Amino acid sequence: MGKFFILLLLEGGIFFSACNNAEEKPVDVTSIMKDSTKFTTMQWLDTSLDFGTAKKGEKVSLVFRAKNTGDKPLYLYDVRPGCGCTLVDYTKEAIAPGKEGKIMAEYDTNKGSLGAIHKTVYARSNNSNHAQTTLFFSGTVVMGDSAATAKHKS
Repeated sequence: MGKFFILLLLEGGIFFSACNNAEEKPVDVTSIMKDSTKFTTMQWLDTSLDFGTAKKGEKVSLVFRAKNTGDKPLYLYDVRPGCGCTLVDYTKEAIAPGKEGKIMAEYDTNKGSLGAIHKTVYARSNNSNHAQTTLFFSGTVVMGDSAATAKHKS
C-alpha cells in the first residue's frame, strides 16, 4: 500500500508539473531591452504613497500604478523592495497601450521600528529611457491597542 501511495504521489507531481509547464511563458525582457524599437513611454500615477498610521503587527498594502502612454506593450521587470520588511508583486504580463499596470507592496510592521518610516521599491520597465524608478512610501507605526493600554496603566 505504501509503494502504491508513493507512486500515486509521484504521478500526481508529474501531472501537476506538466500543468505548470502549460502556463504562458514569461516574456524575455532582456531581448526587449536590447531592441529600442520595442521601447514605449509610461507615466507613474503613484510614485510616493503615505499609508497614514498602522499598528505594530499589521501588514500594510499599497499599490503603485503605471500607465502605458506609448504605442507598444509596456513591461515591468526587476521590481524589488528596498528592504526585507516589504514584499512586492507586480503586473508581469504586457501592459497594453493606454492601460495600467500595478506594483503591489506589502509592508510588515513587525519587521520595522515604531515611529515614522520611509521605504522604497525599485522598478525597471521598457520605457524609452529605461532608467530605474524609485517609488517611495511612508507612514507611522504605533503600538497596538493592548500594548498601548498596558503601557498607559503602569
